[in-house]
Amino acid sequence: MATLAEIRAKLAQQDNRSSGNSGGGDNAIFPHWNISEGTTATLRFLPDGEDSNTFFWVERAMIRLPFSGVKGETNSKATQVQVPCVEMWGDTCPILTEVRTWFKDPGLEEMGRKYWKKKSYLFQGFVTDTGGFKEDKTPENAIRRFIISPQIFNIIKGALMDPEMEDLPTDYSRGVDFRVTKTQKGGYADYSTSSWARRERPLSEFEMSAINNNGLHKLADFLPKRPSDVELKVMKEMFEASVNGEPFDNARWGQYFRVGGGAVATSTDTTDARREVKATTTAPAQSAPAEDPPFEVNTPVATSSSAPATDGKKRAEDILAAIKARNNK
Repeated sequence: MATLAEIRAKLAQQDNRSSGNSGGGDNAIFPHWNISEGTTATLRFLPDGEDSNTFFWVERAMIRLPFSGVKGETNSKATQVQVPCVEMWGDTCPILTEVRTWFKDPGLEEMGRKYWKKKSYLFQGFVTDTGGFKEDKTPENAIRRFIISPQIFNIIKGALMDPEMEDLPTDYSRGVDFRVTKTQKGGYADYSTSSWARRERPLSEFEMSAINNNGLHKLADFLPKRPSDVELKVMKEMFEASVNGEPFDNARWGQYFRVGGGAVATSTDTTDARREVKATTTAPAQSAPAEDPPFEVNTPVATSSSAPATDGKKRAEDILAAIKARNNK
């Protein structure tokens, strides 16, 4: 288990790199985003079961590809296919390579944000207070998983860098709980008032028993499967079709990506190279599927200083034409 000093050092290292570069199927996930407004759920984070991970979380980056429907299906509704961004593994993402260039043109910024990666962070731990939220069914293993949005993660990270925090919040004896508070801002869920508890709390006998009996999860096991070279080419093809407004073509891509209700296959899936990717009908940003909280989108800042179009929004056909024009230069 990494020390607090090691975590701080690595976080600072990541911050320095960022500032220097402008350019699963069970019900273990606790859906904190479903608690009522004005309520607070209390969580207790635990270390990663993978000793080589300095942090007690892993980062997840996904890209949503919207399609007009599914080819060949009558009355097919608009869907979103979620694919992993390979920057999670330090690779070059073929989709973001294209999208990054769009932010140099104010007319393409809106489309760029649509296809930009959505970050989230995977943690594990206990739910000590659900904030009044009642789950239909809870798993036998009390060690739950949490998909944390960037807004909440920044609060967690900020406290870790605070010199007044003397012990790891995941320490079994001297750790502290984290309180997720849901409010509303501008018509959207807001978690900016979430905070760490002020007092340390040793884990209970029940919690220690859960750790001893079940062990800690290796969080990386719950990340999406790393795409192969062939799958990367398919992802790029799907991306181009999505931008063109085409429907999802199961005959072309079904061998690699399958539209359905299942979650993204994890790296522990041993069936074959296929993965299940969620497809949901287009819905307002406030609503979210059971395992998919509403994420903030961290998009790069446009490098062009020219003013946006006076109409404030280009039609999809105009945007596509602008993209093709840039590619043909």
